[in-house]
Amino acid sequence: MPDVLIRDVPKRVLDELKKQAKRRGRSLQQELRDILQERTDYQERMRDFARQATEIRERIARYAPVQTDSTKLIREDRER
Repeated sequence: MPDVLIRDVPKRVLDELKKQAKRRGRSLQQELRDILQERTDYQERMRDFARQATEIRERIARYAPVQTDSTKLIREDRER
């Protein structure tokens, strides 16, 4: 597995990461790996979500190109 070297990490950041790792019963190295993995997984999920949202919008536009403005309908319902 490749290695990464990060230089000039602010002391307060490093201290906080060490505390966080200790609270979770992990080494600093494992904590950093987990943080990077979680961030990468999150970004992948967001890309998938955006792709799915785009597909849904495109499908809706194909089958119902004109959308009704619901403001008027809601107002009418409230006035009843």
